[in-house]
Amino acid sequence: MADVVVIGAGLAGLRCAGLLTERGLDVQVVDADDGVGGRVRTDVVDGFRLDRGFQVLFDDYPEAQRALDLEALDLRAFDAGADIWWDGRMRTIANPLRDPLSLPQTARAGIGGPADVKAAAQWLREARPVATATAPEVTADERLRQLGFSESVRERFLRPLYAGVFLDRSLGVSSRLLDQCFMQMAAGRTVVPARGMGAISEQLAARLPGGSVRLGARVEKIGTRTATLDSGDKLRAKVAVVLAGGPTASDLAGLPTPEPRSSTCLWYDAAEAPAGKRIVLDGDGTGPVNNVAVMTAVAPSYAPAGRSLIAASCVGLDADDAGARAQLARWFGGRVDTWRLLRTDRIEWAQHAQPPGALGMGARWLRDGLVLAGDVTENASIDGALRSGRRAAERSEEHTSELQSRVDISYAVFCLKK
Repeated sequence: MADVVVIGAGLAGLRCAGLLTERGLDVQVVDADDGVGGRVRTDVVDGFRLDRGFQVLFDDYPEAQRALDLEALDLRAFDAGADIWWDGRMRTIANPLRDPLSLPQTARAGIGGPADVKAAAQWLREARPVATATAPEVTADERLRQLGFSESVRERFLRPLYAGVFLDRSLGVSSRLLDQCFMQMAAGRTVVPARGMGAISEQLAARLPGGSVRLGARVEKIGTRTATLDSGDKLRAKVAVVLAGGPTASDLAGLPTPEPRSSTCLWYDAAEAPAGKRIVLDGDGTGPVNNVAVMTAVAPSYAPAGRSLIAASCVGLDADDAGARAQLARWFGGRVDTWRLLRTDRIEWAQHAQPPGALGMGARWLRDGLVLAGDVTENASIDGALRSGRRAAERSEEHTSELQSRVDISYAVFCLKK
């Protein structure tokens, strides 16, 4: 019997297993996929590093700083701000706090004004962690209106920016989540590891003992201290922790399945980069592409020498190559016709819905010996996944310690009777 069986080898499961292993517990991790990382994986295709959909890391995430060796990941940063396609031309909004010389260029963009500077300053004052945790919850869209941002800034800049983060063009997510994201973006950098986002998962998995991760094994049922695999094998453990992604966790735990948020990413190989190190946003709101990132401008190791890798990210599952090319040709001209499509990632369960009042309250016991965790119990982010893994480890360790105490007491009583 293992001390803990962890169901799911995504970031949450790997973090949980790593912490429990450090504390001397015997842990078995099982996952139905053929590799670790869940949604945070990187595949090499024709020499290009393709993440499972467009993903980034905010290096100011508290849990990332706690859980990861960020220096070893060799992080590469996007430039702050964004390039915005709107009304027939590309415009740039930079972060004047980091690049004061960009102020004239930002002013020429014609998107914001003095009222927006005032709204941003107010947001910085209000979006502190303590204040955010107790602030009244509204939708993110309503929060931006309350702050006083102009319609132009809301629709041309903030809506496509946060639609790319939350995969929701309506910005119906919790305002608390929006405030947290704003502060993390303002205080830190938006980065990717030089070897791709999968390097995060690989770093966590490398801390586990050999043989502790079993792949290609789907858990069909969880009983009293047992997990039955699709092969018929039964794993016995004092505690089972459900950290699987998507609807799997809900199915195993017997809970309602949350509404998914989906995304599509089209990966292109190009001879030259169409943009620099800023993310490019769809300020027109016509789609299907919401944002574009030239990955090799940020991390050249994402592609073979002399080639550019472009990620065209879309909200939802309906985008296709033809529609994306037609839109991007308006942005970047006829050279888009020469781009080679490497892969299309359609990810139904990229995130779960996070409306006001629905943010998770952390890992929790479902019954004796069964813990539910994963980002669905926190928020749909790398930070949320890592935090849920830590909290699941804490719950599991408490339970295994309690069980051991019961065994020790029983043995002591037995000895006294003898």
